[in-house]
Amino acid sequence: MKSYNELTIAICSDHAGYELKQAVIAFLQAKGVKAIKDYGCPSTESCDYPDYAHPMASAVEGGEYEYGIAICGSGNGISMTANKHQGIRAALCWLPELAQLARQHNNANVLSMPARYISTELALEIVDGFFQSDFEGGRHIRRVEKIAL
Repeated sequence: MKSYNELTIAICSDHAGYELKQAVIAFLQAKGVKAIKDYGCPSTESCDYPDYAHPMASAVEGGEYEYGIAICGSGNGISMTANKHQGIRAALCWLPELAQLARQHNNANVLSMPARYISTELALEIVDGFFQSDFEGGRHIRRVEKIAL
């Protein structure tokens, strides 16, 4: 398991996820994350989540950042967009246990969260669960290798 000061994280949201994104960024900065880049959106003004999810996913897929976080109202649209990228395994999580399993069993590299359905406190627990978990490998390797076409 990497410590927070070794992590590089790309993050994005739409307008519905903006405030939660800001809280997550502050949390990660307080934890001492090595590098974090905010790919937008810049405010609570209505916007289109693909405009921010694609650049974030490209940065993770291209190796600029090791992990990504994507936040929108339901978590679905932004997760679907990120998952269009072959090198992305975005997992929609609304409980810390789901985030842990997404890392342990699916080697998820993007955490997606539903801002309208979780509290800030719960979101931070989810983030912590995601980054405090490692891929277990073993029997899960062959399954993860079958995800990308």
